[in-house]
Amino acid sequence: MNRQIKSGNGWRLGWDPTAEKFCGLLSGEHWAIELTATEFSDFCRCVRQLSDTMRDMASELMDEEKLTCEQETATIWLEVEGFPALYSLRFILLSGRKGEGEWPPEAAVELVKALGEAPFFDLSVDL
Repeated sequence: MNRQIKSGNGWRLGWDPTAEKFCGLLSGEHWAIELTATEFSDFCRCVRQLSDTMRDMASELMDEEKLTCEQETATIWLEVEGFPALYSLRFILLSGRKGEGEWPPEAAVELVKALGEAPFFDLSVDL
């Protein structure tokens, strides 16, 4: 599989399975950071799980109620905050070098949708 890039308004995701160390790319409006395969895999998995949680909580909340959910692995911490259908997404790298990034709700919704539609982000490489 070759290098893949997906982007939208205020976000960009990249995956290069042939890269020596940093296979993944996360980017916002004015920042970008490369991730190892493990970090990127954890990011993708956690984003999907948090997205599912937000969707599942929709029926439990009143229309004006906001929700904050977080998830953490050994490599990354993520947080979603907002309404079940419109929330911001933030991450902090926890291992090795440090880094963090955030997407506002409109960009986060597009990014989460892209992760769900992008089979190349399933990471079928050996980690």
